[in-house]
Amino acid sequence: MPSPYNIDVHYSCMDCVDRTDRPFCNLTKKTMEGLEKIKFTSVYPRGALLFVEEEQPRGVFILCSGRVKLTTSSSEGKKLILKIVQPGEVLGLSSAILGKPYEVSAETIEPCQVNFVKRSDFLSFLNEHTEACFHTAEQLSEKYQMAQREIRSLGLSSSTGEKLAKLLLDWCDETTKTNGSFRLKVVLTHEEIAQMLGTTRETITRLLSDLRKKKIIDIKGSTVMVTDHAALEEMVSI
Repeated sequence: MPSPYNIDVHYSCMDCVDRTDRPFCNLTKKTMEGLEKIKFTSVYPRGALLFVEEEQPRGVFILCSGRVKLTTSSSEGKKLILKIVQPGEVLGLSSAILGKPYEVSAETIEPCQVNFVKRSDFLSFLNEHTEACFHTAEQLSEKYQMAQREIRSLGLSSSTGEKLAKLLLDWCDETTKTNGSFRLKVVLTHEEIAQMLGTTRETITRLLSDLRKKKIIDIKGSTVMVTDHAALEEMVSI
C-alpha cells in the first residue's frame, strides 16, 4: 500500500516480488515464516539515521527499498562514505553477531522501507534455521570481498579523476545501456561523492565539469548520462 513517502510498502515478505532475486531474502517458505514472526517493518524519509557509529547493536536492518549510505568519521569530524547500500542487503550483521558496537553509521539517502530484527531474535533465528545461517555467511563473505575491491581501487588509483571514473563505471554496471548511453540517477550531492572518494566538493564539481566538457558525460539535474563509456574505461588503470 502507498506510504507517506510515496513508496510501496510490503508488510509481508511473502508478497515481495523481488525476494527471489535477493540473496538473503530468497528463503524457503518455512524459514521466511520464521523471519516474519520477528521482524518489524518501518518506513523512513531521506536523512534518517538507522544507527550510529559506536552504538551498541540493537539488531539488524534489512533494506527492502531505497538506499542507505554507510559512513565513518574521524575525531576531527572528517566524514568518509564507505558504501551505498542497495535493497536486499542486511545492515549491522557483523556487529549483531559479534555483540560489538556498530563500526559505521547508516543514514537513508532516499525514502526507504526497512525491516528491523532485534539482536536476540536474530541470533535465535540463525540458531533455528541453517538456511538462514548460510545466507548470512554468503552476505558477510560478499561484503568482505567488496571491501577488498574498494581498498584496492582507492589505494592504487593514481588520481581523484581515476577514482571518480571508476565510481561512474561501477554505477554503470548497475544499470542498462539505453540508446547508446547509461542513465544514472544520482541521489548523492557533490559533497557526498567527495566523501566517498576522500576529496573535496570543489574537486568533484571541477572533475564532473571537465568530463562534461569532454562530452564523456552529460548532466541534467540529478541525472548523469554516460555517453562515452570507453573514455571512462581509458581513465582507469586498475
